[in-house]
Amino acid sequence: CIKTWTNYIHGWQDRWVVLKNNTLSYYKSQDEREFGCRGSLCLSKAVITPLEFDECRLDISVNDSVWYLRAIDSEHRHQWINSIELHRAESGYGSESSLRRHGSMVSLTSATSGYSTTSTSSFKGHSLREKLAEMETFRDILCRQVDTLQKYFDGCADAVSKDELQRDTIVDDDEDDFPNTRSDGEFIHNNNGSKEKLFQSLSPKDINGIDFKGEAITFKATTAGILATLSHCMDLMVKREDSWQKRLDKELEKRRMIEEGYKSALSELKKKSHFRSPDYEEGPNSLINEDEFFDAVEAALDRQDKIEEHSHTEKWRIQRSSPVPPGDVYSTMGSHRFADKVEEMVQNHMTYSLQDMGGDANWQLVVEEGEMKVYRREVEENGIVLDPLKATHSVKGVTGHEVCHYFWDTDVRNDWETTIENFNVVETLSENAVIVYQTHKRVWPASQRDVLYLSAMRKILANNENNPDTWLVCNFSVDHDNPTNRCVRAKINIAMICQTLVSPPEGDREISRDNITCKITYVANVNPGGWAPASVLRAVAKREYPKFLKRFTGYVQEKTSVKPILF
Repeated sequence: CIKTWTNYIHGWQDRWVVLKNNTLSYYKSQDEREFGCRGSLCLSKAVITPLEFDECRLDISVNDSVWYLRAIDSEHRHQWINSIELHRAESGYGSESSLRRHGSMVSLTSATSGYSTTSTSSFKGHSLREKLAEMETFRDILCRQVDTLQKYFDGCADAVSKDELQRDTIVDDDEDDFPNTRSDGEFIHNNNGSKEKLFQSLSPKDINGIDFKGEAITFKATTAGILATLSHCMDLMVKREDSWQKRLDKELEKRRMIEEGYKSALSELKKKSHFRSPDYEEGPNSLINEDEFFDAVEAALDRQDKIEEHSHTEKWRIQRSSPVPPGDVYSTMGSHRFADKVEEMVQNHMTYSLQDMGGDANWQLVVEEGEMKVYRREVEENGIVLDPLKATHSVKGVTGHEVCHYFWDTDVRNDWETTIENFNVVETLSENAVIVYQTHKRVWPASQRDVLYLSAMRKILANNENNPDTWLVCNFSVDHDNPTNRCVRAKINIAMICQTLVSPPEGDREISRDNITCKITYVANVNPGGWAPASVLRAVAKREYPKFLKRFTGYVQEKTSVKPILF
């Protein structure tokens, strides 16, 4: 039994894997073997890859099909690898020499067939065939002439041999019997007084009736014709070679482009086939680099923004009956079991969140757009980014009570919040405190997050008449016995702190929305609960927090523009 990776939802699952007949098959369990295997891999061309950073994991791939396996421990993984390699060797697929031998036979066959094809196709063409026919005729003529000349040379050789034999016979006779010779030595006298020519000159026509001069002239003409025809054939072959070379270059270029396209398509196919594999999921050992991670996240966020652009106008137009409890409800901390914790959180935010950041060098100004400023303090713990974030903003025409009301009210949460997939109120603690569970939309390759938090809304009365009252919503993670799912649990500590500033109207006029401004301080401490590149998290936070503040405050302005002012 070994664990296999199913998908990013179910993760690693125990499966019954069988190694038999050079095939690796897996079943859902040992008891379900009779129902047939769920999948199989032929090991003849399989590549086994044990991962260095995970001592229990091994990957088995055949082309673009990959099995991700995870053993109980490193020893168990080693046993699996040895068993597979031994099985491959016994099946005849583990021998390197056998593979090399098969490859050589294929190469030899390819080379021979290629040579035959080239040799046959090189002699196509009407002009070249004519010249080859001429060469055939010249060959026959030349063969006959060579036979004739050979006969002539054989006859000459026989005549010379006879003359040498006759001369040797005369020299061996007694010198006294040797007849007198003429002074030129050309003639000799026999015993009977007759004279003969000692060395007779050989006439060309005297040997087998062959005209040597005529045959020599014909031989010369034949060889000249052969040379001329060969020269013409060479010219034709050069032209044919140029033509075929151009065609070959074109074919090679086509082949190169096809091979590059094939490699590119194969690479994309492998990438797509592995896109949902555990190697490309969020984590410190992910194969996706930071740039690709950020590009993927940014592309997903852009798609969500386009979807929201088409839907947010309709959402904002929906009029929901959201009764507002009297202000006194928010002045008390309540009597539920988390009341002390809520009071502690409220006092901490009132003490530290409203402090000015101008003199603190640890806070960095990362975004400034009009009245809105966003600050960040970089903090990392065990490789996880925990950067506290603080934003200040001023919004005209709304009060702190209205801003906090819409931020806290779960009935209108989906109207302005674009990152939530679903949420529900797990428990109502009091009129101003609830426990909420919500899951956020997954942005691949990051894992999906969920959060369980207590949300409380409070009104803090001012110490003197000159200072405005403060409205505050604090959301912080708590433990609860609600059922959990496979999302990564994030931890949050967020506060929306608002104060209403009123400029006195002229004369006896009533206060209108033109006379009020809401000063907002938003603080967020988020632990994402899982690993993701620090640069990506910071870049996303820098992009998303300002968009959230502008979107939310614009929603509040839209919803309250025709309503009575809620102080």
